Amino acid sequence: MPKVGMEPVRRKALVDAALRVIGDHGSLAVTMSDIARQAGVSPALAHHYFGSKEQLLIETIRSLLRQLRSDTVAALKAAKTPRERLSAVLRVSFHADQFAPETIAAWLAFYAEAQRSEETRRFLVIYASRLRSNLLADLKALLPADAAERIAEGAAAMIDGLYIRQSLKSAPIGIDASIALTEDYLNALLAATSPSPQRGEDVRRTDEGVSDAGANGRKAEIATPSSGPAGHLLPEGRRDDHIEHPKDK
Repeated sequence: MPKVGMEPVRRKALVDAALRVIGDHGSLAVTMSDIARQAGVSPALAHHYFGSKEQLLIETIRSLLRQLRSDTVAALKAAKTPRERLSAVLRVSFHADQFAPETIAAWLAFYAEAQRSEETRRFLVIYASRLRSNLLADLKALLPADAAERIAEGAAAMIDGLYIRQSLKSAPIGIDASIALTEDYLNALLAATSPSPQRGEDVRRTDEGVSDAGANGRKAEIATPSSGPAGHLLPEGRRDDHIEHPKDK
């Protein structure tokens, strides 16, 4: 019989083991025995806590989303301007825990599973919606809505594309380089997208980047590429740190 108080510890160990096993296999074609062996417990104990492999896999993707949300909320709270918050979203998107080879392999395995599993697809839609909302909230503070929406879609697609490229392993790209590429993308489009016809007269350079006069006196801040360590189903244009998050079911 499982020891009293050990359930949270065992459940986390099994989720972590599932992530590693999926990453090693590159697919969800793993067994409960494979996962239990990695976690150092018996298959019977794994079934006791999760009931089935499918339930454990759902908890694994839910765990990835929870960690991503937690990291995003913390990073956004530490940022002070819209441009800093955009950089925070990019950094968290390529956090070492998320951009690790086994985690990337697990994400791709879940995307493949989403073609067959409605529940898996729902979680990935949540991820995509959160990421877009986090980007869009601060882009709208810098740019007209149509430009903000276009750039948010592009940045999100670029993040996902870098994950796919990293999974190929033939030409891996590091965390810092991935952040720099996405920062360059945002910088270029923020510089090129101006709501003012007198944009050329309004641009000024600072030691920290470029500021560009925007609508209603707002300035489109442009940051230099940064390095370091991004979403949840949110209302349109809201960030993770702006709402009280419902508990995962």
